[in-house]
Amino acid sequence: MKKAFIFDMDGVIIDSEPIHSKAKLATLASVGISFPEEKLVHFMGRSSKEFFSTMLENNHQVKATWKELTDKKHAMYLDMVQNDPSIHAINGLPDLLERLKNSGYKIGLASSSSRQMIDMVLDRFGIRHYFSCILSGAELPKSKPDPAIYLMAAEALGLGPESCTVVEDANAGVEAAKRAGMYCIAYRNPNSGKQDLSKADRIINAYTEINI
Repeated sequence: MKKAFIFDMDGVIIDSEPIHSKAKLATLASVGISFPEEKLVHFMGRSSKEFFSTMLENNHQVKATWKELTDKKHAMYLDMVQNDPSIHAINGLPDLLERLKNSGYKIGLASSSSRQMIDMVLDRFGIRHYFSCILSGAELPKSKPDPAIYLMAAEALGLGPESCTVVEDANAGVEAAKRAGMYCIAYRNPNSGKQDLSKADRIINAYTEINI
């Protein structure tokens, strides 16, 4: 019997990719680089170092380093998450958390994001109280698809992997969940890029599809 739900964060709790895109474009604009938003899709899944290095290679007039642009972009992203009134939890997520809590499920969070970002998102959306364990993959030696973070979450919840359901939106996360021996529901987020979710036990397009 499934007794716990463990959530990823980016693309599952917060629709982070559009915010990253907005911050990247604002950073480029701040140094005089104009870049079409529709071309950002070609850099999805690649690091900020790769993205800004490419931009600087094509714009030699800009006297900045990829690190300076990455730091500026990160600061803009944090400011948007904290202060932009248009940013909210993914539709249906708060209701799902409430339904899980009322049904007696334990709830955990296992995100690759930094502790700072996790704390900011949970506090901004007022959902911290739902989670019995909160883990940051940034504090671990290996990231997803390594299953360590999900195994640690199950242990923190006092349950075996077979009792846990993971909610993910990305290929690496789905693989991590399955390697951990857990049931995995993949949320198909249209803003998360072309993700191979075929290894998931179930694929949904909205949280209302999860019946508790």
